[in-house]
Amino acid sequence: MHIPKKGLRALGIAESYSGREHSTLAGIVMRKDLIIDGFAFSRVTVGGVDATDAVLEIVTALNRRDINVILLSGCVIAFFNIIDPGQVHDMTGLPVICVTYEESTGLEGDILHHFPMDTTRLDAYRRLGARTPHSLPDGQTVYLRSWGLDPADAGRLCTAFTCEGKIPEPLRVARLTARAAHRFVSYPV
Repeated sequence: MHIPKKGLRALGIAESYSGREHSTLAGIVMRKDLIIDGFAFSRVTVGGVDATDAVLEIVTALNRRDINVILLSGCVIAFFNIIDPGQVHDMTGLPVICVTYEESTGLEGDILHHFPMDTTRLDAYRRLGARTPHSLPDGQTVYLRSWGLDPADAGRLCTAFTCEGKIPEPLRVARLTARAAHRFVSYPV
């Protein structure tokens, strides 16, 4: 992957979770020069196990061959609905970067508390592996996991797509879009 390329495209996927039955996912295709040229939506079940399928649904709905990388705003969404980025990478052939924004000791205890007998969910979380801290040019730190891309290139891509603050632009716009879409579908008709 040629990271300096101006037309490099990332698919940023983020959610809007508000404690209801479903959470809304938005996928935004953004070029490195910050031009948005595609979007799609899907839903995940709060507390469910369908997050990976929902991410793949977005990729399928977009039907794009020009996406170079998938950025995920977290791998554990919608009340411990865990995305399997390795499966997303295997199914799409695209590198996947999971971005989180705070240092953490992990979620094993929380998963065991809320889902005490769910070893499948706990194993899925453990397979995510350790996060790698990445310092952005402004001194802020994000935490990355990557599949199909080495950690150094994952960090360079996050830096290339981050304008201000610490949220890469495709993920920031995806989060805003997911929130707006979630509010829209939640309105009574």
